[in-house]
Amino acid sequence: MTLEQWELNKDQLKRWCSPEELEFETTEQIEPIENIIGQERAVSSMKFGLKVKKKGYNIYVTGNTGTGRTTYAQSIVQEQARQEKTPDDWCYVYNFDKPDQPIALSFPSGMGREFQKDMKKMIEVLKIDIPNTFEGEGYEKEKTEIMQEYQKKTGKLMDELNDKAKEQGFILKRSGGGFVTTPIIDGEQMSQKEYEQLDEQTKKEIEEKSNQLQVLIMEYIKKIKNVEKKIRSKIEILDKKVGLSAAEIHFDELKSKYKDCCRDDEKSQKVIQYLESVQEDILENIDKFLSDETDQDSNPLLVISKMDKESYMYKYDVNLLVDSSSLEGAPVVCECNPTFPNLVGKFEYQNQFGTLRTDFTKIKPGLLHQANGGYLILDVNDIFNNPYSWHALKQALKSNKLTIETLGEIYGGLSASGLKPEPIPLQIKIILIGNSYSYYILYNYEEDFKKLFKIKADFDITMERNVNNYKNVLGFISYHCNKENLKHVDASGVARIIEYSSRLAEHQDKLSTQFNDLVEILYEADVWASIEGDDIISEKHIKKAIQQKRYRSAMYRDKINEMLEEETILLDIEGEKIGQVNGLSVINMGDSSFGRPSRITATVFSGQDGIINIERETKMSGSIHDKGVLILSGFLGERFARKNPLSITANICFEQLYGGVDGDSASSAELYAILSSLAEIPIKQCIAVTGSVNQKGEIQPIGGVNQKIEGFFEVCRRKGLNGKQGVIIPHQNIKNLMLADQVIEAVQNKMFHIYTIKDVDQGIEILTGIPAGQRDEKGEYPEGTVNYMVEQKLKYFAELQKKDGEE
Repeated sequence: MTLEQWELNKDQLKRWCSPEELEFETTEQIEPIENIIGQERAVSSMKFGLKVKKKGYNIYVTGNTGTGRTTYAQSIVQEQARQEKTPDDWCYVYNFDKPDQPIALSFPSGMGREFQKDMKKMIEVLKIDIPNTFEGEGYEKEKTEIMQEYQKKTGKLMDELNDKAKEQGFILKRSGGGFVTTPIIDGEQMSQKEYEQLDEQTKKEIEEKSNQLQVLIMEYIKKIKNVEKKIRSKIEILDKKVGLSAAEIHFDELKSKYKDCCRDDEKSQKVIQYLESVQEDILENIDKFLSDETDQDSNPLLVISKMDKESYMYKYDVNLLVDSSSLEGAPVVCECNPTFPNLVGKFEYQNQFGTLRTDFTKIKPGLLHQANGGYLILDVNDIFNNPYSWHALKQALKSNKLTIETLGEIYGGLSASGLKPEPIPLQIKIILIGNSYSYYILYNYEEDFKKLFKIKADFDITMERNVNNYKNVLGFISYHCNKENLKHVDASGVARIIEYSSRLAEHQDKLSTQFNDLVEILYEADVWASIEGDDIISEKHIKKAIQQKRYRSAMYRDKINEMLEEETILLDIEGEKIGQVNGLSVINMGDSSFGRPSRITATVFSGQDGIINIERETKMSGSIHDKGVLILSGFLGERFARKNPLSITANICFEQLYGGVDGDSASSAELYAILSSLAEIPIKQCIAVTGSVNQKGEIQPIGGVNQKIEGFFEVCRRKGLNGKQGVIIPHQNIKNLMLADQVIEAVQNKMFHIYTIKDVDQGIEILTGIPAGQRDEKGEYPEGTVNYMVEQKLKYFAELQKKDGEE
């Protein structure tokens, strides 16, 4: 048996990119590529989703941050929007029949603002024309005739009343409370003194006549009021006629202009009906357009304050809610703060004498209004971070209507506004951007989500590493160099970027599509080139940028390595130990991740408890790690307990680990420690292990293989390479190797070794130098093999348990 059969050579540890493969000098010669690359599936889904105009075909864009999903979504949506028609303008106007329910009017793009200006101009003109018309000779003549008729009729009635009063022996006098009756004697008014000197019978007769006269007075007052009512009606008819003569021409012009303003006859008719309502209201309230002096002259029974008039005029304003005049095509709205009011619109309030007041002119549009007829791009996390926004968005999409409401109205509270604006039809496509986790949460737990977002555009984190994508990466680099005014990159620099991209993708045949990481390296390499006075970014600048980026985030890693070097954290990299093996794990710090070797120990003895995971018992173990440990019991049971019971208690522990552990990549290392302890065979401490194991003893691939190898290599380098150290990895992880140059150099110089295995037997042979052993025709393991010694120990434990049971 030789270790060479499982050892990798340097050509297997990384896939290099030669500058000669690229066939160019600098990216300045390369045609820039602005479009997204390496996302054919997502691009196809987006293009299809944008073409489907049916209800429910909104788009959820999923993928990791940095894959260009947001930038691409914005660019392709804007491109599609430019090809579509510009949506209508929307206005809110006063509802003269139901003032608390403002009316929504739509106009072709640009005509909403024009209608607003026309209405304002017309009202200003009427404020001048109507008073001028009322000051004309014709109006004054007719008004005078009506007032003369009033005076004539009321005078006649008063004469009749006075005559009848005289017949009864009284004279009538006006007072603040009505008419006062005064008795007369011999044609002269009776004084109070004379009245007091009358006998009681005479006084009683006078009082009875006075009461009868009061009844008659009430009848005549009623007649006078009827005359006043008729005269008032005539004045109102006159005012309307005169007002109409001043206003009719202006309204006819507007009606003629807007009668066919919309392609939809119903919408045009709605505008005409509104203009007719305005005209009728102005004629009904013509006094609001007259000056105070004119009011008093024309109608002395009514006095209107100037403030009341000014506040009354707001009813004729036009609230231009959505103005599409500046758009070319459909609107595209991107927002990072979709609060409930920002999304559906809101009412603004004005403080008047200590009271908050609102009206239809203070209705403000939301994002859905602004994007109506086009596209709204939202981040799902922003939706989740704003209470009630998801509910509002969902309800709008389900109803295809935009209803402006307050939260109090929706959730059963009192409405602060008192307004219920007419809903606006909604025709919109929503593009939600988020990660896969949010997508599946919504898909599985929000029943309406799958009905409303039927298109999923999934952005991958990797793409194939081939010649075509080399060209795409070159175009991408060229574009960003031009866009951000960076120095261009030569072939050696691009080759290192491609290698770095494969490292990010953790695959020799893949490139990363998380282009933000590549752009950061470009920015930083540009700075290093400037510091060194170079005009072109080359290999050394790219390497420097990558190295410094890792260095800035490596303080915790270096502290761990210092403790390993100083043996504050115990780890043997020489000699042999029974029941002890070096496992490899990855610590993820968010902005960086690195491998950390850990000592794993196992102790075994006779018992019935099986394998005890000390981390699990202390609640420091994750569920995946627990599963990996439980699999070990399945492996031991199938391999060694078919004839005898598995009478064993084994304790497994990650030594000096205080932050918890998860994942099953250490399960093979834990198994080796148990086998070593059972067989009492020492394990080489110069070799570290990673890889998960199944119940059949097959080694399974793991993640973070590069960090794990480099982590153990760094410890060996600090303590001193002796030519025997190395790591064991699953054979499936060969394609994931993109190791650092210093590791590859050490492997080439036979100072460090990387072994790949397919099953547990191969791993235990490398670690112990003893054959694992295979069962012969009789089903027995050959003596001197690891499996034989393990089986013998388990038989011994079983016999002890049997003997204890008998005793």
